[in-house]
Amino acid sequence: MDEGQALHSSPYVEQIEKFAHSLKQLSHTFLGLEEKKQAFSSDEIDEMFDRVRENVCGKCEKCGWCWGENFVHTYQMGYEVLSAVDHYGNELNTETKRKLMQRCIMAPRFLREMLEGFHDARRNMIWTNRIARSREGCAIQMDTFADMIRSTARELEESIFTDERLEKKIIAALRKRGVRVLYTQFFMNREGKYEVHVTARSMQKEKVNIKDLVRDISNVAGRRLIAQSDSAQVLGQRYMTIICREGPAYYTMQGAARIGKGCSKISGDNFTMMEMPGGRRGVALSDGMGSGEEACRESTLVIELLEELIDAGFPEKTAIQMINTTLVMGREEIHYSTVDMSVFDLYSGECEFIKAGASSTFIRRKDSVEHLSSTSLPIGVMNSIEIDSVRRKLCDGDFVIMVTDGVLDALPVGEQDILLETIIQGSAISNPKEMARHVLEQVLNWTGKEPEDDMTVLAIGIWEC
Repeated sequence: MDEGQALHSSPYVEQIEKFAHSLKQLSHTFLGLEEKKQAFSSDEIDEMFDRVRENVCGKCEKCGWCWGENFVHTYQMGYEVLSAVDHYGNELNTETKRKLMQRCIMAPRFLREMLEGFHDARRNMIWTNRIARSREGCAIQMDTFADMIRSTARELEESIFTDERLEKKIIAALRKRGVRVLYTQFFMNREGKYEVHVTARSMQKEKVNIKDLVRDISNVAGRRLIAQSDSAQVLGQRYMTIICREGPAYYTMQGAARIGKGCSKISGDNFTMMEMPGGRRGVALSDGMGSGEEACRESTLVIELLEELIDAGFPEKTAIQMINTTLVMGREEIHYSTVDMSVFDLYSGECEFIKAGASSTFIRRKDSVEHLSSTSLPIGVMNSIEIDSVRRKLCDGDFVIMVTDGVLDALPVGEQDILLETIIQGSAISNPKEMARHVLEQVLNWTGKEPEDDMTVLAIGIWEC
């Protein structure tokens, strides 16, 4: 930070920290509550016996003897029945049936009541465990959310600064254009890039071009700033905040090619390409379990949730973990989906590759091809999963090729990565759409038959500005 600039401390940041701490405590409380049950308690077993004694044995002439003098043997027989039911189901083994018929004159009714009591207790256990699992999922979500809030608060605290000299220069420069500045805010991200927020209005009837204002701010700041992509084109007489960010050093272009199983128009693969905070661009690819409409719905849900969470400011891994917990908590049956993300830093040229059960990703450089693989699980299987990530520095003209497992599975087992590397390296194509189409066509030509699974290829090229 230059001389004359000072860090800005905000009481709101402290409040956010307190909020995150409270969520952490709440999460730990949830995790400390009753765990999932693995077996019936002694009280539950006693309730089963009480039920049988009341509904069956109470009407039997031998009740006093069975539950009095022969109490131990009666209990032992009941335990044998419960053990056999747990092991064999409703159809008991022959030996247990024989013993029960010998000892109890009301054996069929005794067995029926014991079975009903057992199944009622088991249903209660299932619901108890379901609640415990949901509580565990909520605790994980809260803990993750607390970490995200705390990280955001720290970044905000570190990024805000004041610069009175620069503020005065901006006010003076814009006044010359007939623009009145209400206030300014200065931010600096982790990469040392400037972000300037200027709230202003035109003092004249004529509207002022935003590009001209940003150019003036850039000249004063001594940095190449650009207006936020979704900002207005002109400034009128009503106050408006103009957000200026340092322009990136790189840009990306992308293309896609895909085909459904059996040449179906419906694919279980879905993808998105999104602008992200901090001068980054993300590409995400999800492959739903199976193929067809159900797989399509599953991967669409994952992509839409990912877009929402990323847009809200959640870190990529945090967003994926939250989606995973949501999918696990929200259903009884397992429906998994893969998540494959490539996040490009347009300032540094670095790319982070994030994978949850996803296929290999390939990087085509000028004279080589590198493939990045992962052994992580897809989302929707377990409450908590490990998410693999690795970073690579990219150069002008490099390509990133992302594929779903249908592409690799179409190639011979044991040679899939090598063959796809050969296909990618053998092409000098520099257009992303043509590159994606070329890779898919080459794989289909190799198989010589209709696709046996959904197949998607994404190609992203990066170049210097």
